[in-house]
This record gives sequence, structure tokens and C-alpha cells, in this order.
Amino acid sequence: MRKAYVLVVSLLLAVLPVVPARAADNGSWSVYPVAARAAARPYFYLSADPGQTLTDKVAVQNRTGEPLTFRLYAADAYNTPRDGGFAVRTADETMRGVGAWARLARSRITVPGHRTVTVPFTLRVPAGAEPGDHPGAIVALDERTEPGGGKLALGIRRAVAARVYLRVSGPALPALAVSRLSVGRHRPLFFGTGTATVSYTLRNTGNVTLRPSAELTARGLFGRTLLERRAARVPAELLPGQSVRLTETWRGTPVLDRAAITVSARAQGASASAGASFYAAPWLPLLVLVFVVVAVVIGWRMRSRLRKRTTTRRDHRFAVRRGLRDQGQ
Repeated sequence: MRKAYVLVVSLLLAVLPVVPARAADNGSWSVYPVAARAAARPYFYLSADPGQTLTDKVAVQNRTGEPLTFRLYAADAYNTPRDGGFAVRTADETMRGVGAWARLARSRITVPGHRTVTVPFTLRVPAGAEPGDHPGAIVALDERTEPGGGKLALGIRRAVAARVYLRVSGPALPALAVSRLSVGRHRPLFFGTGTATVSYTLRNTGNVTLRPSAELTARGLFGRTLLERRAARVPAELLPGQSVRLTETWRGTPVLDRAAITVSARAQGASASAGASFYAAPWLPLLVLVFVVVAVVIGWRMRSRLRKRTTTRRDHRFAVRRGLRDQGQ
């Protein structure tokens, strides 16, 4: 049986140039750009025209006392669907951006204890490359598989990756979309506030990386404000073409009202929104009301039928008496 494995990647978290340079590391080894000048770089930030070739260097530092062997490869980046975290493709996955365009001078290296090895690489941007951002990473993977816990035959491979932010020149088109907005509710049995779970999909439909924010609002009948707050689980970066499914919990929903919910997302140069609505009512009083209405309707119909039968019998007796009277004459 082939043993599956889980890849655990540590990534460079700095995303702004003003942040002091920090290497991406997991405590055992680090991966970071080699500084061309005196100022160190916290990550690779590259710009190129379609058809241009770039050259750069990546450093891998062994922070342990024993030699470590790594597989080096370039990878495309993406947002994880669950929480929108920055992640990279594994070496076995198909690459279409930085992972396909970058070539390292060495695919495997052994770094002695407490030493650093520098590896050059080239990045050839295709002539037909689409303009905009193409995020990726340079990954140093320890191919040794550590045993995983549990009953499943899973192992763990650790990797460290330095982010690559590549922008291909051309029109920058920021765009957002909010879709699949749904509301799941937990209504109280008796009178009291309930809870609503608001789920929606946030997608970057443009060609540049966005740092979005989202706001959740709810209006009741006659425009009364029921909720107005900033969404807490929006990813720090939403990469081009990527989407993430997000959920917000609204505690204290109204007892009896119609709530119109709107999710509004914004980023530099882009905005989008979506809406949904629901009716709030407590379960037990609503069921009692339905029962009363049904009972009244059934009672009214039964009374109508009884009245009709009584009227029919009375008419029948009257007709019989009239017939007998006519015969006597």
C-alpha cells in the first residue's frame, strides 16, 4: 500500500516592504532571498514584461548541527478554500505560473550544520503571459517522511518556502465578487433571541492581489438596523482567480422580524456585495398559532357541514308533510 503524506509548509509572512527582513523558517532551516544590495529583502518582489527573463538567488540556511538535504522547486501559490491562507502547490501538482516559469540551478542540495547554501535561479516569463500578479514561492522540501499519528497511514513532510510576488506589466484590473450568500438559523423554542450563520464566497475576479475587507449588515422592517459590523475572517491577501468560503456568526437575531442581510466587500479599486433575507419567529408560538388556525378552520368546516345536514333534514321533513297534506286534499 502506498503511503500518503501531508506537506507542512512554513511561509514568509512579511508582506510589506517596510517590515524588517525576516527569513521564512520552521526552527530547523530558513529560506530567503539573497540581497543584491546592502538592504536585505524580506521576500521576492519581481516585475517583468512578457517575454523577459529574470535572474535571482535564494539562500537556504541550516539552523541545526546536522547536515540536511532538501529538494528545491518553484511553486504556484493559492488561497486555501477553508480560511484563505497563503499556500503553495506541491512538486507533483501542475504549475501554470511561477512554478512553471522558474528554474533553479540545483534541484537538490545538502546544507552542512549551521551553514548556508545559495542557489541561483532564472524566471522566464512567457511572451503570452497575462498581465497582473502571479504569486508563487521557492520551496525547500525535506523529503524525509516523519510518521504521523492516528490510524491512517499518513506521514508528514516539512518544507519552508519564501514567497515570490511577480507582477507582469500590463493593465491592472482589480475586481471582487461576493456570491452564494446563505443564512442558517437556530431559532429559540420559546421567545428569545436566536443565532444566524451567514456564509458567503469571496472571489478575486481580477488580475492583481487584493487585501479585502468585508462588512456585514442587517436591516429589519422599515429599515431598522439590526446588525452592522466588520467581518472578522477575511483573508489578509486574496490572490488573482482565487476564492474562499467564509462564515460569520450573528448572535442575538430578532424574535419577530424580517431581516435583510447584506455582505459588502471592498479592496483598493474594487467592491462587491450580495444580499439575502429571512423571517424571524419563535418556534413554539408559531406552532401554537398554526394549530389554532387549523383547529378553527376544521371547526368551521365541521359546523358548516352539520348546519347543512340539519337544514337538509328539515327541508326533507317539510317536503314530506307538504306531500301528505296535498294527498289529503
